[in-house]
Amino acid sequence: MSVKISDVRGALKGVKDPELGLDLVVLGLVYDINVAEDQSVHVVISLTSPGCPVADKIVEDARTAVLGLEGVERAHVELTFEPPWTPERISPLIRSSLGL
Repeated sequence: MSVKISDVRGALKGVKDPELGLDLVVLGLVYDINVAEDQSVHVVISLTSPGCPVADKIVEDARTAVLGLEGVERAHVELTFEPPWTPERISPLIRSSLGL
């Protein structure tokens, strides 16, 4: 089975930011997803704050979620702060419901 970017995005919806209680996709924290021919997946994510005390857990949760997809052989989750995350990355509907 060939892994699709949409499958990876769906798996990452199960990974929540503990502070906001929203998933990485809704928050706009998923910057890039690449699925190689050998079914290895590389994901680039950010966090709402560079000083996030649970950064390691979020990265590991994201990796575990991707590895849980059928057909994924390897998963690498890279953490970046370039460009820095801002609330503007959240969809407008969710942003308004959060009062942002």
